[in-house]
Amino acid sequence: MKVLCMLQLACLVGFSAARTREWAHHGAPMFADLTVQEMKAIRSYLHGIPEMKLTDARSETLKRNSILLMELHLPKKHEALRALDRGQAKPPRQARVIIQFGNQTTPNITEYIVGPLPSPRSHEVRTFKGKKPVQFESRPITIVEYDHIENLLNKIAAQAYKLLFETTGGFSYANCSNRCLTFSDIAPRGLAPGERRTWIMLQKFVEGYFIHPIGFEVLVNHQDLDPEKWTVEKVWYNSMYFDSVEELVEKYESGEVEKLKLPEHNDEDLYSTYIPRGHSNTPTDIHGPKLVEPQGHRYSIDRNFVEYAGWSFAYRVRSSAGLQVFDLRFNGERIAYEISLQEAIAFYAGDTPAAMQTKYIDAGWAMGTSTYELAPGIDCPEIATFVDLYHYFDTDKPTRHKNALCIFEMTTAMPLRRHFNSNFKGGYNFFGGLENTVLVLRTTSTVYNYDYIWDFLFYPNGVVEVKVSATGYIHATFFTPNGLHYGTKVYDYVLGNLHTHLIHYKVDLDIVGRDNSFETIDLKYVNFTNPWSPNNFIVQSKLHRTEHKTERSAAFRFGKKFPRYVHFYNPSEKNKWGHQKGYRIQFNSHAHSVLPKGWREEVGISWSRYPLAVTRHRDSEATSSTIFTQNDPWEPAVSFEDYIRNNENIVNQDLVAWVTVGFLHVPHSEDIPNTATPGNAVGFFLRPFNFFNEDPSLASKSTVIVRPGQDGKPKVQRWTPEVVGHCVTDKPFFYNGTYAGV
Repeated sequence: MKVLCMLQLACLVGFSAARTREWAHHGAPMFADLTVQEMKAIRSYLHGIPEMKLTDARSETLKRNSILLMELHLPKKHEALRALDRGQAKPPRQARVIIQFGNQTTPNITEYIVGPLPSPRSHEVRTFKGKKPVQFESRPITIVEYDHIENLLNKIAAQAYKLLFETTGGFSYANCSNRCLTFSDIAPRGLAPGERRTWIMLQKFVEGYFIHPIGFEVLVNHQDLDPEKWTVEKVWYNSMYFDSVEELVEKYESGEVEKLKLPEHNDEDLYSTYIPRGHSNTPTDIHGPKLVEPQGHRYSIDRNFVEYAGWSFAYRVRSSAGLQVFDLRFNGERIAYEISLQEAIAFYAGDTPAAMQTKYIDAGWAMGTSTYELAPGIDCPEIATFVDLYHYFDTDKPTRHKNALCIFEMTTAMPLRRHFNSNFKGGYNFFGGLENTVLVLRTTSTVYNYDYIWDFLFYPNGVVEVKVSATGYIHATFFTPNGLHYGTKVYDYVLGNLHTHLIHYKVDLDIVGRDNSFETIDLKYVNFTNPWSPNNFIVQSKLHRTEHKTERSAAFRFGKKFPRYVHFYNPSEKNKWGHQKGYRIQFNSHAHSVLPKGWREEVGISWSRYPLAVTRHRDSEATSSTIFTQNDPWEPAVSFEDYIRNNENIVNQDLVAWVTVGFLHVPHSEDIPNTATPGNAVGFFLRPFNFFNEDPSLASKSTVIVRPGQDGKPKVQRWTPEVVGHCVTDKPFFYNGTYAGV
């Protein structure tokens, strides 16, 4: 009877696991990005509505009504969970569409929810929390607007042709063949809501032009939808300000302005190029190590649903923000409903007007659409699975980004765990070890000069690592002596400007269900009489737990002491040892705030006040930033501070952790030509904290144990076949374990 009961229990467990997996797979398409067919259907539907008067996005006029962006609109969480946890029907797919209405008396930006997909037949206006309006001037710049800016710059450069030509040693903006100038534009575009005034700096158009400023910057007012009415408000040249290009040219010709002459660089000694230079001691005729999969992939992918070593999840790459993971489960148990990139900022300082105005808020540049092709063997191992991504931003048809996401398994070249048990007599009792392999989900965003590498790593012991690595070109401005207060001279006339990178993530944890609580754990010293030596005292650390009951209590400010452990747990679920099941967030970050609280642009990034803030889940609080914040940070459509202002109860509730990571970057000469990734990676870990009864990676059959046999020879115990050949090694596994004097 006992055996029968055990068999029945095993069958029930197996059936439950299969059903859980089936439901996760069934629900994954809810989170999949819009397909090409869906995008085309949405465009056709909206263009078929006469009162919208939509025209092509690439129409030359700015006085037009056109689609700016379309991306998936996520279902409400409770509706999605019915499909994920009960296998019920999925809610209809919908799209979020941003339309800019420029062809009307009062231009505006309107967001719509369009559905159901794949055959849309209805649309409704989407508003932000508090129904905050979106200023028309806060819209991102489009290709068409850039074309008009180019036309204006051509006129400006023609006026200042001689000055630019003499300053740069023969470079010009037009009719320039291989000695051309280009530009970078700065944001935010103004100093207050409703403005659209942009500082633009000219650079030599060579490989890596971001670090070739020429000392010429102009402030352009392009608020009017008629480009003929655009004006130049200020000019900066060689540390001097002018009210017009004409004033600068006149004073240049009269000798009232000191003339610059930049050193010439030919292609051979171009300091911004990737072409190798200098002496290397690495052999060039021998390849470095490569990853191999002796018997092929150990993970599976079905569209946006991924499974690996007990892990399963769905993913998407949101066009406005970037990489996101949904319904993250380990051995069938959900750990997180959503882990998603929300925003990335880089706030600069400097002496030139462009430098002091640079406060990049990258969702405003449609950061998620900057996911370009990944190079096998460089961006991802050659063995990776590469996936195409599709976006619809500032376009008239979907754009395919080939091989823009990759998934691969890799060895970390570090054991997950190991132990050598010495017998202290020149031998050992046993050696045990387990190799560490992880699954990596990766994409990149190249937002003009900077390249961000976005990673999710899934470990066999129930740990998730979320990481971003920064590389690409620094944002450089023209060197001035006063600029050394704000950065480092990295080349002739080039200042690498100090800046702080901050990255914001949403982490919607569901620890054995939605009803979770949050506590912090610190240490306190205790001093008591030694029980076995009463004349002495013991001083040691003691756990000090603080349950946080409200959102404001769980919002931790930068500059204040941060708790040692931050712990999310289910009060109603315990492991075998009586501890509440939980996960903790462990930071790998050197972040700090970028502006004083409430200071102008800081209002738009109020999330940057907190390395961690915990809120109660609300579908109306889906994101911490928007695509409009870059050009209107002063009165943002979404204010993260509003999420914690009502100070809701967070005990035994559905909780969301908002995580900020980042680092200060003071550029240095080694950032030429590019910032390198070592030391420039930050992120956080999700680590089980009494969630399991023991380390779940014990289930791995890759463990190796070595014990000395009675004959003195090592006895190797393993549960997987030894890999010999297959481009790995031609030698069998060998371990001796002895040690002796020599």
